[in-house]
Amino acid sequence: MADLALGRRLMDRLEALARFSDDADGLTRLYLSPSHKQAADALAGWMREAGLDVRIDAVGTLIGRYEGTTPGMPALLVGSHIDTVRQAGKYDGALGVLAALTAVEVLSQAGERLPFAIEVVAFGDEEGVRFPSTLRGSRALAGTLDAATLDECDAAGTSVREGLIAFGANPAQLAEAAYPRGAALGFVELHIEQGPVLERMSQPVGVVTAINGARRLSVVVQGTAGHAGTSPMNMRLDSLAGAAEMILSVERIAAETGDVVATVGVIEARPGAVNVIPGETRFTIDARAPDDVARDTVVERIGAAIEGIAARRGLAVRITQTHSAPATVCDAKLIADLDDAARAAGHEPVHLPSGAGHDAMAMAALCPVAMLFVRCAGGISHHPAESISLEDADAAMRVLLHFLRTYRT
Repeated sequence: MADLALGRRLMDRLEALARFSDDADGLTRLYLSPSHKQAADALAGWMREAGLDVRIDAVGTLIGRYEGTTPGMPALLVGSHIDTVRQAGKYDGALGVLAALTAVEVLSQAGERLPFAIEVVAFGDEEGVRFPSTLRGSRALAGTLDAATLDECDAAGTSVREGLIAFGANPAQLAEAAYPRGAALGFVELHIEQGPVLERMSQPVGVVTAINGARRLSVVVQGTAGHAGTSPMNMRLDSLAGAAEMILSVERIAAETGDVVATVGVIEARPGAVNVIPGETRFTIDARAPDDVARDTVVERIGAAIEGIAARRGLAVRITQTHSAPATVCDAKLIADLDDAARAAGHEPVHLPSGAGHDAMAMAALCPVAMLFVRCAGGISHHPAESISLEDADAAMRVLLHFLRTYRT
């Protein structure tokens, strides 16, 4: 039977970290909440036990440094986030942080120093659940965080700045959180896939090629409200029926185009009465792809289809872009290094894009980035049913350790 000691060590830590929650009946660990503080304190203790020098920066990112063969060398950053969504699973974010810690712990216990430093990073605001902005920790390290976002408030009126002070961080030192150019060799994030691809391919790990860029649109379809019983079918200007056809066109166009995905996540018909023809319907579109040109082409085709449907039905339509973020392409050398590490661990490298956003997106403004995905059961994430196997945890650890031991600038 295979020795799964590395996987067991990682899984035990994941169980221990999952005990820190804002809710008694599930895992909810919001940024700068009491449970985030408790989790960071426990993690800091584990880092010190593993031989790391620990610090916390201006926005609450916990960083543990393991020196290379010479003190003060540039560092390879490895980690993820420890905040969660509400009623979360145990592995999103935490897996990458604790895998990085476990790998460095193995090196430390063997007295093994590498020709570069390693910094284990535990970001605290990847999910963006409590405050309006997100990726606060990784943006601060990359030097791209707008200081004005520290004045954003949560639903209770508490500002980020106030939360940071209560957390034990010093927001006045935001400028010092940014890494100087050259201090970070790269950033590697190990993460559950949050999708079904690896499971369908029967592969424990996969190497990410790019993190999807996203565009979000708000669509307002204007028709004419009328009595549901007295308006003949051939005389109606039904905004909801038009929107339904438009939504199907979103699905059809995206399905015809490679790696592009498009989703209608919100729809609202007004006035919203059972016996009234909807005079106005609003819906959203979220379009993502690892290639910006392909994504933008699909968005243009969707827009043209929506306008054509509106014209044919005698409806007015307004399409407004509400969000745009470019795709993040992972570093070719780091991808090749992860490929080699996967082979060394006995796995044929699998390449796939990330449909979800990650801290690596923000870190790409500072240094080369790469991601290693780990298979998750059913592709389920952001849910208590989120799950990975002991065997896959062990496989991911072996890939990560080989990568660190063989990485060279």
